[in-house]
Amino acid sequence: MNRQIEKLKKQLTEIAEVVNSFQSEAVQVRVVDRLLDEIMETEKLETEGSEVFNKKVRRSRTGNDRQQPSQQGRKKPGATKVLNQLLAGDFFTQPHSISSIADYCKDNFNSDFKTSELSGILLKLAKENKLKRERSNENNRFEYVAV
Repeated sequence: MNRQIEKLKKQLTEIAEVVNSFQSEAVQVRVVDRLLDEIMETEKLETEGSEVFNKKVRRSRTGNDRQQPSQQGRKKPGATKVLNQLLAGDFFTQPHSISSIADYCKDNFNSDFKTSELSGILLKLAKENKLKRERSNENNRFEYVAV
């Protein structure tokens, strides 16, 4: 284990100059994250035949862990994407309140958004003149309809 840490330190020292050449810290983090993933994958393949490694994997894994990488690839769309899909369709031909939009997303997109998640995006779409924001006469709440 200590030998692996020393090897990792050496590898990080070698790539430090390249990583630091990027101005953005976010880019630096992504580069290092990708490199570490590749290093870990390489190490895993190299030690796959080792009994010690296989025993650790067996102890730490559960049945659900094996399916996790495939589930990560298919995550649910975010609120912005869902609202843009609704905007592209004919959903906003009729006025809808934030709560009715959240209910529709839950029923049709299997996405349980809080109204607070949707409100900022809806306000942005209204400021961009993609939606019209109007107060309802019935309940004095905002409703959103296509422009």
